[in-house]
Amino acid sequence: MIGNQEHNALNSAQGCNKPTAGIVLAAGMSTRLGRPKQLVEVGGKTLLARVVAAALESELSEVVLVLGHEAGKVQAALGSLGCHEQLRIVVNERYEDGMAGSLQAGLMPVKEHYPAVMFLLGDQPLIDAGAINFLLSHFWSSDKDICVPVQGKRRGNPTCFSCRCYDQILGTRGDTGAREIIRRNPDDVLLVEIGNPSFFLDVDCAEDLEQLLELL
Repeated sequence: MIGNQEHNALNSAQGCNKPTAGIVLAAGMSTRLGRPKQLVEVGGKTLLARVVAAALESELSEVVLVLGHEAGKVQAALGSLGCHEQLRIVVNERYEDGMAGSLQAGLMPVKEHYPAVMFLLGDQPLIDAGAINFLLSHFWSSDKDICVPVQGKRRGNPTCFSCRCYDQILGTRGDTGAREIIRRNPDDVLLVEIGNPSFFLDVDCAEDLEQLLELL
């Protein structure tokens, strides 16, 4: 269970998870796809630009974009979106070491300013501002420290964490991401049924890209 140790003044009231910062994870090498998925264009926009735009249009107060592999090219491909006043771009120099480094690189700039964060995947292009706000509204109205979307028995992303989880996030290692934190704290997890199977589509390989094109 997540402990009740004192945190900074942001978490003065348990369950007070608003405002929330968004952290878009897009540092990976796309080894299964064989080319940087962050640069793949679908319908005139890159996969990553779709996610970043949705996050910026949502009720997230600030968005941190974590880049790594081909960071310069990826940032350039965002165009004017990369200069949005609510977007902060950071580079995870340890991107080859796994997901944990990206979680931490995204959390560090905002952990003292926001009582909660939402982690979004940069390769989940069918997410939109409405879906993000739907999850946020449930998270904000609950007293849980973790929020996970579900479709039937399947869990997915984006996921939300209160500042009571920050120390655990900063202590993760390797490529497990935050799954282990969720597994260790089942009583602190709010499961939100999303009712839309395409919501979870993330592009890891050529077959996923074909499915995305069909859906669009």
